[in-house]
Amino acid sequence: MDWTQTVFEVIDMRSFSNLWYWIALAVFWSTASHWVLGVPFDLIQRAARQGGQAEGDLQDLVRINVNRLLYIGRGAGIWLLGFVSFLHTALIVLGWWYDVEFAQALALIAVPMSLVGAVSLSTARFIETSAPEGADLQKILMRHRLKTQIIGMIAIFVTAMWGMYQNLASMPGF
Repeated sequence: MDWTQTVFEVIDMRSFSNLWYWIALAVFWSTASHWVLGVPFDLIQRAARQGGQAEGDLQDLVRINVNRLLYIGRGAGIWLLGFVSFLHTALIVLGWWYDVEFAQALALIAVPMSLVGAVSLSTARFIETSAPEGADLQKILMRHRLKTQIIGMIAIFVTAMWGMYQNLASMPGF
């Protein structure tokens, strides 16, 4: 008996039954909800509690990241939109038309993350136009984090349901 055959019998290498996929999914969404427009959530909390230097750091970091996001969006936005649309279309066609489970798994991460990217651009544009400071800025960032978490909860739920369906469908007799 070949050792690779033994490994593949013991560890299922399909996407939705692989523990590494679920770990990666959890890491993606926890990272997305921790970094609010590139600002760590603990800095937002510290600015709300302490004010002073922490609030100034928050203001500076938000300004830097908003300018960075908007520069990328304005400079390469159309090209990025075209590339991301092509990538999503390719993953969806491969995943659901050609029944490639790996493409399904990637699409169930990439599409919701793109929604978070669009929400981030919208929030960055709003921050640029309204120039909030202090508690108003913290409120906007907390609202953005909540939107990201809601998208993440829905995405994780849909991914879990589809993953369970795929795992059950691959069982003999289902």
